[in-house]
Amino acid sequence: MTPQEILQIIQRHEFWLERKPGGARANLSGMNLSGFNLGELNLQSAKFSGANLSRCILAGTDLSYCDLFCVNLDAADLRSAMLHRADLRGAHLRNANFTGANLKEADLRGGALISGNPASPATMLRADLSFAELDSAVLQSANMSGADLSNATMVEASLEGALLCGANLSGVNLRGAKLDGADLSGANLTGTNLTDADLTGVNLTGAIIAKTNLSRAELNRAILTNVDLSGADLTGAHMAETRTTMSRSIKDIIRDHLKWVESDGVVGARAELGKTDLSRQDLSGANLSGADLRGAVLVGARMANIKLVMSDLSESNLEGADLEGAVLDGINLSNANLSAARLRGAQMGSVDIKNSEGRSTGRLWPANLAGANLSRADLSNAMLSGANMAKADLTGAKLHNTNLIDANLRDVTVDPSQLTLAVTTKRD
Repeated sequence: MTPQEILQIIQRHEFWLERKPGGARANLSGMNLSGFNLGELNLQSAKFSGANLSRCILAGTDLSYCDLFCVNLDAADLRSAMLHRADLRGAHLRNANFTGANLKEADLRGGALISGNPASPATMLRADLSFAELDSAVLQSANMSGADLSNATMVEASLEGALLCGANLSGVNLRGAKLDGADLSGANLTGTNLTDADLTGVNLTGAIIAKTNLSRAELNRAILTNVDLSGADLTGAHMAETRTTMSRSIKDIIRDHLKWVESDGVVGARAELGKTDLSRQDLSGANLSGADLRGAVLVGARMANIKLVMSDLSESNLEGADLEGAVLDGINLSNANLSAARLRGAQMGSVDIKNSEGRSTGRLWPANLAGANLSRADLSNAMLSGANMAKADLTGAKLHNTNLIDANLRDVTVDPSQLTLAVTTKRD
């Protein structure tokens, strides 16, 4: 295909993006565009699957949402390019320059090439970023599970929340990189330079640590299950509150706790999970009523329809957790962080206190959210009748049809316009 024909396709693509007459989405799948200059163009959502873009100049180009499945970008210039949510599964990116590029939420996992011959098996290809330049690149929440990043340079790259499970990071320079909340379970970190890196809350379960430089690294709340740090340089590293393996699996703890609940403590065992890191765990539908979760870390945990009646989660971190439809009557969430949590339809009412014979005493035990951070939380249709919410922060919280009847709202920080959407008085 001639350069003139390529330019015509790109022009029609720009018209398509701008919804102008004569526009058409660019489909350059399988094309040989090696060495083309496509810099500073808007190619958002274009199709390039299987194309040869090796040595292409794509500096400053917008490739967001592009189909780059199994594309060849070896030695390509992608400095400051935009690749937000781009599909780069199985891509070849060896020696590519991504300095300052934005790959937020990009998919860099392996890909399968399926032959036109039904008798031929699919060819599995993993993304190859070996020797790539990714200094200062933005890779937040990118999925690079199983990718080959060996000997790449990623100085001061932003990798918060990235998935690097089983990735080959041997020889990678990650000096000063931000990896807080990233998943590096099973990753190969042989000879990796993580000097001054932020590894707060990172999952390093089963990672290979050999000649790894972790000097001055921040490892607070890092999960180090089955990790041998004897081969690492930990000079000046901060490892306070480092997480190791629990003595039992969470499934076993939940099972024994349920027995404890159903037998009124005769059999089973109460879940003692204080200060345990359960970030991004799937606890949906579990019954942990009465459990001790004080100071637990449940960032991004899936907890829809969970039962936590009379449980203690004071000072816990539930940022971004999904608690839709949860039953939380009588819960203690004092000084807990529930920012951006999803609590749609959650039930946080009072519990009727009964005596030893199981009879009502006439007294109620309200849910306690005093001092809790509920900023940007979604409390639509939630039931908080009678709850203690003194000094809680509800900045930016959604309160559509939230039941706040008889709730203690003393010194609460809340948007008055949102409060008008809540139910604060009994209706006839």
